[in-house]
Amino acid sequence: MKSADLVIPVYNEERTLAQSVATLKAWADEHLPYKWRGLVADNASKDGTLAVAERLAAEDPERVGVLHLDQKGRGRALKRAWLESAADAMCYMDVDLSTDLQHLIPLLGGVLDEGYDIAYGSRVSRGSDIERSLKREINSRGYILFIKSLFWTRFADAQCGFKAITREAAQQLLPHVRDGEWFFDTELLIIAEKGGYRLKEVPVKWVEDPDSRVKFPQDIMKMGSQLVKLRFRKLPRKPARA
Repeated sequence: MKSADLVIPVYNEERTLAQSVATLKAWADEHLPYKWRGLVADNASKDGTLAVAERLAAEDPERVGVLHLDQKGRGRALKRAWLESAADAMCYMDVDLSTDLQHLIPLLGGVLDEGYDIAYGSRVSRGSDIERSLKREINSRGYILFIKSLFWTRFADAQCGFKAITREAAQQLLPHVRDGEWFFDTELLIIAEKGGYRLKEVPVKWVEDPDSRVKFPQDIMKMGSQLVKLRFRKLPRKPARA
C-alpha cells in the first residue's frame, strides 16, 4: 500500500493543535485509501505546543509523529519534514484546517496515482469555494498576477497551505529552495514548473482563519522582493529518467 506523511507545521498553537490532530486522524481513518502518518512539525514555538505534540505522539505513536526545530519558519519545518520522510509522498495543511479535508483525496491521488510531481490547492480556480475578506482577495490575486508577469507560470495559487509532493520530487527540488518562511511555497512551485515537473491543481473549499500569521502588506512586499531575486537565478531542470 502506498504511504503518505500528513505534515502540520505549527508555531504557538497549543490551544488548537490537539483538536486539529484529532479531526485529521478521524477523517483519515475513514477516508484515506493510503497508509498514513500525521506529523506535527513544531518550528520554535514559545508556548506549550511542543509538549502537546509530544503527548499526542506518545498516545498514538503509530499514527502521530513530532518534529521540533529550534528556528522559526514554516518553510524550514516543511523542508526538514519532507526531506526526512520515508513515505511515498508528503503533504501539508495549515493547523486551522482551513482547507476542507475532503480535498486530500485528489491532492494525494495526484502524486501517488496520477503521475504528478506536486499537487497544490487552489482557491481561485473554477470549482473552488472560499470565504475570505476583500482585502486578502485583492492581495492574493495581485500577488499571483505579479508572479505570472515575471515567470509566465501557469499555476493559479501559490500560497494556499495545502500541497503534496512525491518523495522523489522532494529530494530533487528542496535542496534548491532557499526560503525557510512564507515564500517557501511560491519558490517551490516556480522552480518545479520552470524545471519541467508536473503540477496538479486541486480546487478547494477554504475558509479564512482570522488568526492568520501572514502580515499584510509586510509579508507580501517581502515576497515580492524575493520574486525579483528569484527571477535572476538559474533554475534547475528535472533530471531525465534513465
